[in-house]
Amino acid sequence: MADPVTVRTPKRSLGKAILQYKYFYLMVLPILIWYALFSYAPMYGVTLAFKSFNYSKGILGSPWIGIDHFQTLLTDPDFHKAFWNTIIISLMKLLIHFPLPIILAIVLYEFSKTKLRKFFQTILTFPHFISWVVLAGIIINILSKDGIYNQIIMLFGGNPNSPLVDEGAFRPVLYITHVWREIGWDSIIYLAALSGINPELFEAAEVDGANRFRRLINIAWPGLKSTVAILLILQVGQLLTHGSSFEQIFNLYSSPVYSVADTIDTYIYRSSFTLGTDFGYMTAVGIVKSVISLVLLWTANTITKKMGEEGLY
Repeated sequence: MADPVTVRTPKRSLGKAILQYKYFYLMVLPILIWYALFSYAPMYGVTLAFKSFNYSKGILGSPWIGIDHFQTLLTDPDFHKAFWNTIIISLMKLLIHFPLPIILAIVLYEFSKTKLRKFFQTILTFPHFISWVVLAGIIINILSKDGIYNQIIMLFGGNPNSPLVDEGAFRPVLYITHVWREIGWDSIIYLAALSGINPELFEAAEVDGANRFRRLINIAWPGLKSTVAILLILQVGQLLTHGSSFEQIFNLYSSPVYSVADTIDTYIYRSSFTLGTDFGYMTAVGIVKSVISLVLLWTANTITKKMGEEGLY
């Protein structure tokens, strides 16, 4: 029997491939330049974590001190407090907020009238486009001792107290305002995933007598769960950064609530620009945070793949 003929595809050089798809590469070029300038070029500053920064000598000329900053970090009670505050706030935001956009997307998808759905989606999405500086001003005016919140409390005979300076109430304020600002925006991608499901599947299930709950479990959820898995991985990977939300906390907190609100990012900012701590030490704190975020991302991706879903890589 004759051997089968093997068809070999000629290998093209990288230069020819780039030349053939030159317009695609030109479209990507501005993004590559942006990342090169603002993400990769500044990375030489990471060496500060192993140096004692000297203003007159600059980053490259500052003397090396090895891992002294990391040893100090392990015994710094302020860093430990900021680290655990970050973990608690980020986890609570994840647990409280993450399921809500999914539920909202399902509820909005159930609206049969498209105009009504768009109206509610617009109203709920709008707060995302207001900066935390503006929102913090509104929240502070409402929750201050002379604000509407305390005016209502005093109307019913209560004592005025601002949640923004109360250690027990400050974190719930963070969770509630975060949900209010982001729930509509985060639901958009789930609505897109639901819209991608063939509507004939819902119609056929309804004809077969399936109620709303059955259609949700057997049709909507299988179409959503891959999107949910990817977004959950991204949320876990950004737990120590976006989860604690520097802009939100920085614009709302004050010294009375530092013990429950000072996160790694606010600690780095306050120590670097207010207390005048060595920039090398703050760089070491940033490296530790990045390493932990990398481990969390890898762990979430591994668990997701073991559960049968596609991960990020």
